[in-house]
Amino acid sequence: MTLDPADIRKVAEDYTAAWCARSAGEVASFFSEDAHSIINDGEPSIGRAVIAEAMGAFFADFPDLVLTMDDIRCGGNKAIFLWTLEGTNDGPGGTGKAVRIGGWQNWRLNDDLKIVHADGGFDAVEYDRQIREGA
Repeated sequence: MTLDPADIRKVAEDYTAAWCARSAGEVASFFSEDAHSIINDGEPSIGRAVIAEAMGAFFADFPDLVLTMDDIRCGGNKAIFLWTLEGTNDGPGGTGKAVRIGGWQNWRLNDDLKIVHADGGFDAVEYDRQIREGA
């Protein structure tokens, strides 16, 4: 099925707002129950509950996190979500350093506009440098 690009843009805007609210459950609600999420070719997080758990740990590391949607490109049931993340690594065991990193997620959505597969990434070397030294 071909999804309406305006509907996909609305999902992306709401997804961005959920990130900025730092609500793991809210972010995970954009994924189907059996969704796969992969970051930088790592091990997939499979299922909404596992995705929520991973998000919760990440939000704990960045209590002031802000995500900006830089762009959304879509066609059919696929989209590319381009983003910039800013925050301070100030959670338990954090470095207190500011991070500003851009990245992307390739989405495949179902007819209910839930993400069934997300495969994305960012510059991990630059991210690690910023964690140590700041943005």
